[in-house]
Amino acid sequence: MIRVNGLEVSGDFDTVASLVDSLRIETRGVAVAVNGDVVRRGDWDVTALVDGDAVEIVNAAAGG
Repeated sequence: MIRVNGLEVSGDFDTVASLVDSLRIETRGVAVAVNGDVVRRGDWDVTALVDGDAVEIVNAAAGG
């Protein structure tokens, strides 16, 4: 079980990329942090997720 934006999530994912894909998140303008550390998009495929991790996913929004 991991926490995504404060909510417990379980599923068949082992990397940041597989998590984002399983949540069906549009990746344009998205940033991900695992346990408080920002993960570069190029590292999503190789950044492993383990039980107990806290993931924050944010989407940039333009506005005035």
